[in-house]
Amino acid sequence: MLSNHQLFTKRSLWAILLLAMYLPLVGCNDGKTRELKRNKPLDIPIMKLTTKNIEVPQTYVCDIQAVQFVEVRAKVEGFVDEIYVDEGAYVKKGQALFKLSSAELQELVNSNKARLMQAKAESQAAKLEVERLQTLVDKKIITSSELELAQAKLNMAKSGIMQAESMLNNAQTGLSYTTIKAPFDGIVDRIPFKTGSLVTTGELMTHITDISEIFAYYKVNENEYLRFMREKMNSQGEEEIERELTLILSDGQKYPYKGKLETMEADFERGTGSIAFRVRFPNPDGLIKHGASGKIETISEMDSVFLIPQKSCFEIQDYTYVYVMDKDNKVQVRSFRPIKRFGLFYVAEGFKEGDSIIYDGIQQVKDGSTINPVAVSEKEAYDTLYNSL
Repeated sequence: MLSNHQLFTKRSLWAILLLAMYLPLVGCNDGKTRELKRNKPLDIPIMKLTTKNIEVPQTYVCDIQAVQFVEVRAKVEGFVDEIYVDEGAYVKKGQALFKLSSAELQELVNSNKARLMQAKAESQAAKLEVERLQTLVDKKIITSSELELAQAKLNMAKSGIMQAESMLNNAQTGLSYTTIKAPFDGIVDRIPFKTGSLVTTGELMTHITDISEIFAYYKVNENEYLRFMREKMNSQGEEEIERELTLILSDGQKYPYKGKLETMEADFERGTGSIAFRVRFPNPDGLIKHGASGKIETISEMDSVFLIPQKSCFEIQDYTYVYVMDKDNKVQVRSFRPIKRFGLFYVAEGFKEGDSIIYDGIQQVKDGSTINPVAVSEKEAYDTLYNSL
């Protein structure tokens, strides 16, 4: 008969033996389970592509200038006697702005007036002499040679009058330059000189700005220029170049008045390869000043394009890639070049209506992987993307 110790030892051996036989079976089943899980296709969200007609906003930094902006400079030298306007004042065309000292120029005018009076007196005397000699010649008292000499002196006196008149006109014009007037209706800019300041010829007195309208210049590259010109040619008229554009001010607010695209530069800028367009905006409230900053917003109509979510793409160097699923639920990498960004999407061409792309989870697949597609509607995809902002 076995003792208790021997009985316990025998039972322990049997337990160990059974455990050794069971463990391989368990390991085998776990391996099969893991293998099945490894081979099971992953549930991956996909989205079917459909063509769309969209309006894509595009902004360009612009240079804003007044419709007229000129320098007002002194044409003669002198001291500032009077300043008739203040900085920022609105003036009318021909309104006096400054008065320079004019004593010397006034004396020059008076001197030339006296010279003109002298020339006229000399001409009158020469005329009387011609008339006197003419009478003597008619009576055959003297020969005609003396009359011809007198006639030459009269002609010289007349030319002296013309010369004196010209010199007087020049002196009067110079005197008029001492009163500096506004060349057109506009706003006075900063005035650097004060009363009593010496101003030399050509010195900048101020600027006059007409901001009743403003010009906004923005630059586009050659591709955008060609696209614009093709749209214009397809429109069969000139109305396309006059389309209305929006101005976005520096604070991000949209300017309430629309502008019209009027013209463009003749040549592309060397180095940048860009060309400038000019847009005219009304400015009845005077809100926009010369030299302000802003952006031009244009709307481009794009037909039959595809919107590819940016989260569905990955980039390598200059190429953008997306996974496309075939009819056997296998995915393949496809490269494309986005036309431009549109919110959280790329605008693209080159796909087919109904192509299915991986919407989310591109990190979980690779080229040639088989997936279990989970359809995501376009509306759901759009809502999910914009709600995540």
